[in-house]
Amino acid sequence: MRRDTGGRGDPIGLRRALADRLLMALIGAMALFAACAVAGHEAVTQLAKRWQEGANAAITVQIPNPSQARMEAALAALRALPAVREARAVDPARMAELLRPWLGDVAGLPLPGVIELRLGDLAADPVLIGDRVAEAVPGAVTEAHGVFVARMAALARAFSAASLAALLLVAAVGAAVVVIAVRAGIAARRDSVLVLHMLGATDRDIAGRFARRAAWLALLGALLGLALAIMLLWALLLLATPILPDIGWQALPWAGFAAIPLSATVIAWAASSGSILLWLRRLP
Repeated sequence: MRRDTGGRGDPIGLRRALADRLLMALIGAMALFAACAVAGHEAVTQLAKRWQEGANAAITVQIPNPSQARMEAALAALRALPAVREARAVDPARMAELLRPWLGDVAGLPLPGVIELRLGDLAADPVLIGDRVAEAVPGAVTEAHGVFVARMAALARAFSAASLAALLLVAAVGAAVVVIAVRAGIAARRDSVLVLHMLGATDRDIAGRFARRAAWLALLGALLGLALAIMLLWALLLLATPILPDIGWQALPWAGFAAIPLSATVIAWAASSGSILLWLRRLP
């Protein structure tokens, strides 16, 4: 009876032992999840950075009874502060337009004058700025958004940590999938492995054959899953373009995406090699 060797260059019959379609599909799904987690982590990080740089640097000063003299005095006091990079009065027409959705027509209402500040030094204390403008213009009220920004930044860090945890989970599941597939391959080709081992093949040679096959399939599956993820994320970017027109291909985390196939290959190689070597060392 002729032994099934699996073909030239494949004495163990790995092409039959490690089913390419199933393993590639599973690794592809893991790569898709990993790409989405990487994109989510990058998006949250950039959003938190914008909040930090934008809202932290913005302070609003309200001037009751906004006569021209009071507004000019407040602007002069603010512009004299080293921490203030820019101070400008908000156009009353713009204020009325901003309040219209909530208050309706505000014509005739005693609206305060509003001055927007941009800080050159984010470490500057808004309380000291408020005290200084209140000395120059009694009744002036300064509002900083630091508390809100701090809470939103904490929320962004929580989402970022969750994305990283998801990546670790995907890596662990991917390694487990490879180990299960390799163990099934060993069971299917046990006799061939034992014969090859008795003929003098070293443990590392046998493990290397399984590892190369598993790593190749993992690479192909990861590339497929990554391609699907990029198409999905690009579709989402197109939907977001009317709201965020500055977002394009450059917004995608390409460096993180490039690491996914490489990581999948390394994980598959390490997991399959370790699993085979452990099995071989237990042989009598």
